Amino acid sequence: MPLDDRDRALLDFEAGWHRHGGEKEEAIRAQLGLTPARYYQLLGRLIDTEDALAHDPMLVKRLQRVRDERARARLARVSGDVKLGAR
Repeated sequence: MPLDDRDRALLDFEAGWHRHGGEKEEAIRAQLGLTPARYYQLLGRLIDTEDALAHDPMLVKRLQRVRDERARARLARVSGDVKLGAR
């Protein structure tokens, strides 16, 4: 399904929010009318779509890479905690 206006707005915001200065959470509320939690939920789903990848491949690949690195780090922490607890 092609990107709708909201999807494009999310990707465009993520690509350029730092140019506006200030807190990202405040900008999410002011510019998109979303809570930060909802914004990240929508963005997380969006970056797994082919249409998002076609819209801005560099941004989407960077976001996927950051997400995957964070997931690996969480898994490593959890695995380390399990191993430490097994002593």
